[in-house]
Amino acid sequence: MPDTLSFTLDDQRHLLAAEGWLDLGMPREANAELENIQAHLRSHPDVLEIRWHIYAKESKWEACVDIANATIKSAPDRSDGWIHRSFALHEMKHTQEALDLLLPVADKFPKVWTVPYNLACYTSVLHRLDESKMWLEKAIGVGGNSVKLAALEDPDLKPLWDSLGGDREERHNGNIQ
Repeated sequence: MPDTLSFTLDDQRHLLAAEGWLDLGMPREANAELENIQAHLRSHPDVLEIRWHIYAKESKWEACVDIANATIKSAPDRSDGWIHRSFALHEMKHTQEALDLLLPVADKFPKVWTVPYNLACYTSVLHRLDESKMWLEKAIGVGGNSVKLAALEDPDLKPLWDSLGGDREERHNGNIQ
């Protein structure tokens, strides 16, 4: 939630309404709510976060990269900008660039499982499977079984799973090896 010193109550309501519309799968309505926020606050990282999700729902990946870059510039200590930029680049089939831009901040966010998870996905897609396995193990170490369950279904990790052999049930019950 935004800093209450910067956002008026109306701005906070519009931000919450935008989140609600987005949760309902209605990105246009969410965007309209964001447009009701004072213009000078629309570059606030909380507003940019919602706007990124709006554009992502519409697969407007180039705009997502721009929004993520703005988030990184205004709030470099927030992991979401870094994660979102690389995810959008990956969706644009610029996976090497996604990896190159996320890798330098991996140690900056040690408690955010999404960073090593996405690095596992990118390295898997690039067939750097030993690295992928290492990143996935880190992600599971931070995020636990829910991360492992998501990984079992993630198509980006298929090259890794194929290289490890065994069937899905074996991987589900054991470790990722």
